[in-house]
Amino acid sequence: MKKFNELKEMIAALEADAVKFYEKGNSAAGTRVRVGMQNVKNLAQDIRVEIQSAKNAK
Repeated sequence: MKKFNELKEMIAALEADAVKFYEKGNSAAGTRVRVGMQNVKNLAQDIRVEIQSAKNAK
């Protein structure tokens, strides 16, 4: 559950930059969102693997 909470925090932290990019056209904020979303993707994959391992162990 720790990684899942970390994932939620990562997404919440990206919200301000997403607003800057989409509503104000700040391209640097878009870069930060893009990099952050890659990190979210990697963490989500780690969570998926962890869950699958736990299911298989039962």
